[in-house]
Amino acid sequence: MRKAIVNTFNVVFSDKSRGLIEKITLWLSIAGFIVHLLLIYLNNLNVLNIAVDYKLLSNPISAIYTPFTFILIYEIYLLVLYLPRSFTTSLSKQFEIISLILIRRIFGDIPKVNLEADWISTQVNLNLIYDLLGVLMLYFLIYLFNKDREGIIIKPMSEKIERFVVSKKAISLVLLFCLLLMSGYSFFNWLFHITNSLIPVNINTIFYNDFFELLILADVFILLISFQYTEKYTQIIRNTGFIICTILMRLSFGTVGLTNVLLIISSVVFGLIILKIFNLSERITL
Repeated sequence: MRKAIVNTFNVVFSDKSRGLIEKITLWLSIAGFIVHLLLIYLNNLNVLNIAVDYKLLSNPISAIYTPFTFILIYEIYLLVLYLPRSFTTSLSKQFEIISLILIRRIFGDIPKVNLEADWISTQVNLNLIYDLLGVLMLYFLIYLFNKDREGIIIKPMSEKIERFVVSKKAISLVLLFCLLLMSGYSFFNWLFHITNSLIPVNINTIFYNDFFELLILADVFILLISFQYTEKYTQIIRNTGFIICTILMRLSFGTVGLTNVLLIISSVVFGLIILKIFNLSERITL
């Protein structure tokens, strides 16, 4: 059973598979960008009459939203790939994904900005400022997190750790399968709302609400399995703290504006502090 899990994981996440998915992502991003631009110009020329409340078909800048969506899908694939490596590596990729979601939202919200209004008194304009400042802070905080991640003491691979890694690979495969189903359902659900002129769902939260919920469950499973292989207090606290970071990111999707950005930043800050304390405690026990 263990051998079958490892072989399946190696095929799905091999360098060949990763390279193929990377190429597909590149071409889909280019094609999506061109198609989105064409739809915008056709809609503005009244050749098409598409009533979309997202305003993604009114301004050419919004076309950048589409390639970022495909890039995010590739980043999620990498996250599932990195999940068996360590909690820290997985969380770092989560932070990168949430920062890309924030950047994508900026491109989607730029057409909504009212340049003639007072920036301080207009909520849409304020949201853009919050997002821009949030991206800058996230970029710096993720840099600090990755810098501290490099300071983690790598221990030799034992048979016990190897069994734990195999368990995480099994969770990664199940997670990838669930994500494929969820992404298909989210897309067709959004398409159904658009074609039937129903109340539109928030395009910035499509799929990612469910994605982070599933990620929390996967992290909890890994934490529970880890109890078989370690009873070390510092590792349990670190792993539990990292799950709290994922929960904070999930909560951010239920908010807007400044609260949304603060929840995301607090998640990275919390994870950074947890990692710093863990590294200090590990050096003491040496």
